[in-house]
Amino acid sequence: MAGNRPTRGATLNRDSVRFNLPEREADGDWLDAQGDIDGEAPKLRTTVTIEKPRTIITRNQSPDVGFDRSINPYRGCEHGCIYCFARPTHAYHDLSPGLDFESRLFAKPSAAILLRAELSKPGYIARPIAFGTNTDPYQPIEAEWRITRACIEVLAETGHPLTITTKSDRVVRDIDLLAPMAARGLAAVALSVTSLDPRIAMTIEPRAPAPERRLAAVRKLADAGIPTHVSIAPVIPAITDHEMEHLLQRAAQAGARTASFLPVRLPHEVAPLFRAWLDTHFPDRAGKVMATIRDIRGGRDNDPNFGTRMRGQGPWAELLRTRFHIACRKYGLNGDRIIVRSDLFRAPRGPQGDLFG
Repeated sequence: MAGNRPTRGATLNRDSVRFNLPEREADGDWLDAQGDIDGEAPKLRTTVTIEKPRTIITRNQSPDVGFDRSINPYRGCEHGCIYCFARPTHAYHDLSPGLDFESRLFAKPSAAILLRAELSKPGYIARPIAFGTNTDPYQPIEAEWRITRACIEVLAETGHPLTITTKSDRVVRDIDLLAPMAARGLAAVALSVTSLDPRIAMTIEPRAPAPERRLAAVRKLADAGIPTHVSIAPVIPAITDHEMEHLLQRAAQAGARTASFLPVRLPHEVAPLFRAWLDTHFPDRAGKVMATIRDIRGGRDNDPNFGTRMRGQGPWAELLRTRFHIACRKYGLNGDRIIVRSDLFRAPRGPQGDLFG
């Protein structure tokens, strides 16, 4: 039944086998009886739980990731992207990386307060803070909760650098903050666009804004003087890989300065969710898709190793890289790097800022 629900990504809601959690698949006979009596099952509703963390900046030491700290205002993501590598994190809450991940969300309304406190600590050294490294900072609930915006306000006030990665055109709401920061070299934004085909986009990213809206956002950001990057992440073999050149052309036309791509990754519970999604939406090519992914990932569904996990390996991965580089040269992308500066930071004022400033 879950596979028939509209506007959701995962077709399953199984719990994590890594933590021996019980399965929560609905009983088919009961669902049939419910349908006879009550009609169709109600749509799966999104719920938001307030989370009260002690800190908000997450530190990272991965050698193949270009940032050492990040902020994630939310856990879970309503965009419902089937390939999302963050899905397995919901298992740590005894929730399913499947439908729970995209419908049972957590918000951190104290994020800006915690951020101000952490930036006020003696000896804090500023380096770019990355938003959107795990779940999307501009997913639909940001319109109401405005946690991402509150954090940007703190960073703008203190001259602290930031980068944002999102699949949403909602980021243009905050141009009033980001444009002045960009003028000082403090901000850059990446928009992720995986397909220009609305039908494919709705299938792989059911609640994310349409691709044309994201490209329009690239144009608005670029026109506002904000360095903008387009990420083709992920590239899914036999489903979206044929669009790479056209995507890069459209990105350049929209005003993006740089671009990147990432072959699809299927860590932990993402692999069985992705396989079930393929069987539902692309049964005619499911075998070909998985065979190509395994070729890129050294014979496995996923390669977790630093260095190769972001790039892939083998002939398919090399072909994608070659096509990407040729297209970037053709359309004038990646002529220079987008760099944000860290030398303008000043600790927040207020009780703690005055005490340590």
